[in-house]
Amino acid sequence: MSRSLPPALLVLFLGLWLAASYGVRYGLMEDAQWVGLCTAPAAYWQCEVRSLLGLGIHHQVLAWGGLGLALLAQVIGGRRGWWLALLGLVFAVPALVLYTASMATFALVLAGLRLVRNAGATPSL
Repeated sequence: MSRSLPPALLVLFLGLWLAASYGVRYGLMEDAQWVGLCTAPAAYWQCEVRSLLGLGIHHQVLAWGGLGLALLAQVIGGRRGWWLALLGLVFAVPALVLYTASMATFALVLAGLRLVRNAGATPSL
């Protein structure tokens, strides 16, 4: 197995996750058909998902989750910190796409920096 395969898989996963986030944004949140279909309460399960996602966007749940995990990953060393940074990216990418870009960019940069940091280095915090 090549040494560059795991980073390539990580980049592929993040690219697919970004594409899925854009699919949710333009297919569910901004599509005009759902505005008309979701006028009746609980008519479709997609309307419930859209409503809950809208509340999460309004309260910036994804962005705060990604930022918290990225900050925690900076403090925790080793493999656990790396996995926390990856989880922070999983939260930060859709937050970046779904209307909370200001805080999500900070979470994305922090998590990305933690992912590329040398595992043997000590945290500066």
